[in-house]
Amino acid sequence: MRALARIVAEADPLRGTRLTVLRGEPPLLPRRTGPVGPAGPEREVQLHLVGGAAGPLGGDRLRIEIEVGPEARLCVRSVAASLALPARGGAESRLVVRARVAAGGRLRWLPEPLIGAAGCAHRTTCVVELAEGAALCWREELVCGRHAEPVGDVRLEMTARYGGRTLFRNDLAVGPAAAGWSGPAVLGGARAVGSVLMVDPAWTGSPPPGPAGYDSAVPPGPGAPERAGSPGGAAPEPAAGPGRPEPAVAAAVLPLAGGPAVLVSAVGADARAVRAQLDRALGWPAGLP
Repeated sequence: MRALARIVAEADPLRGTRLTVLRGEPPLLPRRTGPVGPAGPEREVQLHLVGGAAGPLGGDRLRIEIEVGPEARLCVRSVAASLALPARGGAESRLVVRARVAAGGRLRWLPEPLIGAAGCAHRTTCVVELAEGAALCWREELVCGRHAEPVGDVRLEMTARYGGRTLFRNDLAVGPAAAGWSGPAVLGGARAVGSVLMVDPAWTGSPPPGPAGYDSAVPPGPGAPERAGSPGGAAPEPAAGPGRPEPAVAAAVLPLAGGPAVLVSAVGADARAVRAQLDRALGWPAGLP
């Protein structure tokens, strides 16, 4: 199956943001679900991607194109998790997401997790081009298999550029074809992983603020900061011991050197634990309206 969804958002001084282009093909069906915030130029428009068919299924070629104009505000969500399924012949499914955000515009990409079913072969490639002065909140989550099943082969590639220069690039591969993916250098045995990339021009020239009480379940190593909310790390949960279970989730907060941006990453035993950590990041200035 081949499908294309295209979304174009433009600022409207009276109504806030309006969608000048909104079209899709199954299984990529974008639906406007309402504005966010009070009326006025700062109002954000929100839409949800509705799955018009199962998948992505091996062999599918899916593409989403997003354009956010100057001063426009757009939030893209999905109504449910995506389930990458295998094809009988082992073909790879692919999803490409390309987004452009103009100066003064803001994009929030907040879909539900991707689940890599056993035997699948799937690749997601995301490329985001941000003009100088654009803002972004980009969430990405992966669950390694359905309940009590192994994960298939899944690869997530993400590139973000700010003002024409590369700000962030990440490549995560899990599954039988990715050697060492469950070892301590990658997921460390975790079944779910997620991240939130936030870019806010208000942080230019100053470090991003840390959310109060942000903590990690991994004890810090030598030289780690002792104060919760520090951008380079956070205070740990109390160490595991008698009567206390091993930590179910761990998180890291990393300011990026290439621009006014911060990356929050989390790994955990399940999607709910990871989402709970990432939700804290969404309270930052770039995360919510």
